[in-house]
Amino acid sequence: MSATLPQAGQAGRVWRRFARHRLALGGAVLVALLLSAALFAPWLSPQDPTLLETGRRFLAPFTPGAIAGTDELGRDTLSRLLHGGQVSLTVGVVAMLTTVATGALVGIAAGYLGGWVDTLLMRFVDTMLCFPQVFLLLVIAAFVPPTLLSISLIIGLTSWMEVSRIVRAEILQLKEADFIAAARALGASRTRIMLRELLPNAAAPILVAATLKVASAVLIESYISYLGYGIQPPLASWGNMLSNAQGYLDTAPWLAILPGLAITLTVIGFNFMGDGLRDALDPRLRMDH
Repeated sequence: MSATLPQAGQAGRVWRRFARHRLALGGAVLVALLLSAALFAPWLSPQDPTLLETGRRFLAPFTPGAIAGTDELGRDTLSRLLHGGQVSLTVGVVAMLTTVATGALVGIAAGYLGGWVDTLLMRFVDTMLCFPQVFLLLVIAAFVPPTLLSISLIIGLTSWMEVSRIVRAEILQLKEADFIAAARALGASRTRIMLRELLPNAAAPILVAATLKVASAVLIESYISYLGYGIQPPLASWGNMLSNAQGYLDTAPWLAILPGLAITLTVIGFNFMGDGLRDALDPRLRMDH
């Protein structure tokens, strides 16, 4: 009981600091709405997103039976937006998990073990950062069949370097703490200390990085889908919806505006939420806004 109460009090303080951050709270609400729309897409969609109705091509938004209009093949735009959100957000979450897992493991190993391990891992990180991420993505995507899982893993495995640096910096401070010295004195192994002692105490920066990486992954998926290397039709994603719409900007601008707006709102929501979590989890920052 005595251990639970301080944890509950700390969680309450974090929540109060987060709730005072209005943009962060708005971002969290926006993210919740987007995730709910994606989760319930099969029930919210008015039609099958792959259903072709050539007699209903390029219907404008607010047309009866097509509230968001239709595309060049007569497919319902709202249905494709909802199902595209399901795909894009799934890519974002899976890529984020891959990024955070890889970056956290590299950062913990480099920060705690030090010496030649730290030097080798950090030089590898520096080497990876020398290459533009989009270039790496396109090179790898050219040799890997573009599936939902492969695109997610490619994005995740080319995005972990910043996370590893953040985690390493945190571990360099934590490993000198008294509780780590006590764990060593009790005979805890290096693996136990890294995974059971250091990792939970480095959770705050990892959580913030995870939130921001979802937004980054959604945006990157849009880039590569727009360039034709991402999620392939007939499966809808916001990125390939934008790619398909580029030839109809003059005649059917809503085909580009709606997925573009969805991507923008997703990035804004996750970024605001990440900023709020960063401020709420850092006791050195005052929340006056």
